[in-house]
Amino acid sequence: MAIPLAYNVRSVFQRPVSTFTTAAGIGLTVAIFIGALALAEGFRASLVSTGSNDNALVLRKGADSEISSAISLESASIIRSSPGVATSPEGRSLASPEIVVVVNKDRLGMAGSSNLTVRGVDPAATGVRTALLLEEGRMFAPGSDEIIVAQRIAKRFANCEIGQKLRFEQRDFTVVGHFSAKGSAFESEIWGDASVLAPAMHREGVYQTLVFRMKDPGQFPAIKKALETDPRLQVEVFREREFFAKQSEMFTMIVTVLGTFITSIMAVGALFGAVNTMYATIGARTREIATLLVLGFSPLAVMLAFVVESLVISLLGGLIGCLLALPMNGITSSTTNFSSFSEQAFQFQVTPQVLLAGLAFSALLGLLGGFFPALHASRRPLAAALRGG
Repeated sequence: MAIPLAYNVRSVFQRPVSTFTTAAGIGLTVAIFIGALALAEGFRASLVSTGSNDNALVLRKGADSEISSAISLESASIIRSSPGVATSPEGRSLASPEIVVVVNKDRLGMAGSSNLTVRGVDPAATGVRTALLLEEGRMFAPGSDEIIVAQRIAKRFANCEIGQKLRFEQRDFTVVGHFSAKGSAFESEIWGDASVLAPAMHREGVYQTLVFRMKDPGQFPAIKKALETDPRLQVEVFREREFFAKQSEMFTMIVTVLGTFITSIMAVGALFGAVNTMYATIGARTREIATLLVLGFSPLAVMLAFVVESLVISLLGGLIGCLLALPMNGITSSTTNFSSFSEQAFQFQVTPQVLLAGLAFSALLGLLGGFFPALHASRRPLAAALRGG
């Protein structure tokens, strides 16, 4: 016969000070754990949302990122004229051969600098990358020394306000607009005309990547095969969104592993707090334990009752941790994108799945913290328990 759950809940709240202290320790640990997961989830979401499933992205064969790729002008022309490439109502190929360069720029209002991605695009890019939205100013004029800056990084780097100038190598470019891109990785970039940026960045005669809108996205396997088997090209073709999603895997894994490791160290302290609380509880309730045994409850039922109490305390801590972590949601931060070695802006994402992971982690702490004290309680000799020893 099991001991009623109401008994466990009532017992927990009869000791508010020790219960809250233990729950708070667990809550702080869970908040750190959720923070690490929210960071990883935010970074992953920014890359997963980058690009479109209707677009194909072309890199040099063997390249594992845009900055390590190289596509010749001749190859770009061949790809743009391929039958699988969609065209605009005016008959222009919806394809954008692009240069991708990493530059180092000063941060705004603080010491130090960081790497930024500069993307030189074709005028057709706005018809290919439909997520781009101008928030302020205007689009750069084709063939001009004008650039647009992602709104997120404009607030974090010097000389990124509209009308200001950014110098790339020995050439100044005027900022004429700020843009957003639905939270994608493009919101950490600076865009300009590839034909102007290429000579300024000493990238003449080669592009890093080419992205095009497919005439029929359902024919992607055939398009991929046709381009990859063309001996003139020596390229690999990816769905754009799948490519950027894959780029997030390494960082997400590293952050999750490091966050779990750091949280595990903190969890040791929280675990000892739970163990001490449960042992103190058992020591103060020896006669109560004996009464339960005399009433016919089995040692297993007593053991489960104390495990449940530990779980109740730890889940209270988990709820505290969730409440502490909720304000992190939507906070904009940045880190280094290991695929491009440039700054990647993103927002912390405290999703329901992340909160559930935090509660599961707190439950695990409760099980580990309550098992041995509960086992000790169930094994106490009845005579000793009745004497309170």
